Amino acid sequence: MRIFALALGLLMVLLQYRLWASDQGLREVSRLQAAVEVQAAANHDQSARNRQLIAEVSDLKGGLAALEERARSELGMVGNSETFYQVVTSAQGPSASASALTARVE
Repeated sequence: MRIFALALGLLMVLLQYRLWASDQGLREVSRLQAAVEVQAAANHDQSARNRQLIAEVSDLKGGLAALEERARSELGMVGNSETFYQVVTSAQGPSASASALTARVE
């Protein structure tokens, strides 16, 4: 009976050691939980970005206003009924960039 109790006690100590001190124990569980939280935050950010991109794609597919806005801002395009004026001031010198102004002709 003493040998059986000693064997059970040794087994319990061995299992407790594996739980508290080994690499597959509680340290691994806490590391994995932290990794899951980081990944959940990244997933949340990416889902927000995906919703924004989906809205932008539907705007570009659906109407010309979003397409025209993108062409104006990114490509510098001017409409057919518009006149482009570039204002250059002499006080800034040649190295300064000139501001652009677009006006509609009606």
